[in-house]
Amino acid sequence: MQKRQYHQPVMLKEAIMLLDIKKGGIYVDATLGGGGHAQEILGKIGSHGTLIGMDQDQAAIEHCRELFRDQKNIILEQANFRNLSHILDQRKIKEIDGILFDLGVSSYQLEAAERGFSFIQDGPLDMRMDRSQGLTAADLVNSMDLKDLAQVIEDYGEERWAKKIAGNIVSARKHGRIDSTAALAGIIASSIPRSKWPDNIHPATRTFQAFRIIVNNELAILRPVLSTAIRYLKKRGRLVVISFHSLEDRIVKNTLVDFSRGCICPPKLPICVCGHTAEIKILTKKPLQAQDEEIVGNPRSRSAKMRAAERIANG
Repeated sequence: MQKRQYHQPVMLKEAIMLLDIKKGGIYVDATLGGGGHAQEILGKIGSHGTLIGMDQDQAAIEHCRELFRDQKNIILEQANFRNLSHILDQRKIKEIDGILFDLGVSSYQLEAAERGFSFIQDGPLDMRMDRSQGLTAADLVNSMDLKDLAQVIEDYGEERWAKKIAGNIVSARKHGRIDSTAALAGIIASSIPRSKWPDNIHPATRTFQAFRIIVNNELAILRPVLSTAIRYLKKRGRLVVISFHSLEDRIVKNTLVDFSRGCICPPKLPICVCGHTAEIKILTKKPLQAQDEEIVGNPRSRSAKMRAAERIANG
């Protein structure tokens, strides 16, 4: 397979600042990618610290295995971050000092045509981050009925032309299976009037996002894994999450808000009877976004939003 270069990590300086890394600490990079964030974390935890690096993409793990071949204090795990508790329990790790989630698809995955994420380069309509799993985007595109297709594109792509796109997909597959990214991108582009194409993104962006989310079950697992991560944080441990679209960011925001709440009794009660206490303090009242300088050098960072929290009590 052709060797590709991973691009620079998104909002690296901000992520490291918010993690507030301690020497000798135990940290988790739940979405290794090219290892850019991990490299900075390793440089700060020192030889007595431990970094657990996770990624469901075998190519990312192989890349990081080579990148960190001389590092003795990193543990690499090919796994979806939904397996966080299993991995920590296996290692008999009961508390961590910090965890980072960099959500979404990597530049490497986008640029590898054979992975099926790109609407720019033609390739098989795949979109699996973990290529050992069975369901591909082609399976969805060619099997879902009109109503379900439109619902997926509207709900997960937030695409206003969802019904038209779904209708054209159903019409096109009557003439043969839709198996390539170029074929799907062409159907989507032809479904949206040229005058209504978005200014800054390809017209297929939102629909491709929708299928990618479904193929990889991205949103369904996000809140549970954030909850798990918070509960593994030691007091003053930090959680940092970088998201790339509004659906992700909404889940992250709502999860942090829920865990930062104290009393949850009905407002009319004169005294608290629930005994509920806040478990975290939110560190980002509004999400941080990439600076203009970074966006110029790394366009992927344009849509990034970063939220962070600190553990203040055990739940």
